Amino acid sequence: MIDWTTLLAIVLMACVTYLTRVGGYLLLRNRALNSRAERVMEAAPGCVLISVIAPNFVADNPADLLAIALTLVAAARLPLLQTVVVGVCSAGLLRHIVG
Repeated sequence: MIDWTTLLAIVLMACVTYLTRVGGYLLLRNRALNSRAERVMEAAPGCVLISVIAPNFVADNPADLLAIALTLVAAARLPLLQTVVVGVCSAGLLRHIVG
């Protein structure tokens, strides 16, 4: 059985996600964005994802710290999809090897 606080957190996160998407559409539907604003809008989902998962990397697990370092290097050189693949694979492999 799922804990009520976990369920509440999931529901609230879903509501905030929905409201930000709808709010962004309502605020920007009649405006043309310049290239800088478009880049910011494209980067926003990645920033939100990082803010959600970043606390997990504060731990003292060396495998996770190495995986985040490899992912940061990949992010500087590769597109998003390849960076995600590098991050997931390096985290899994390093957790298996290092422990």
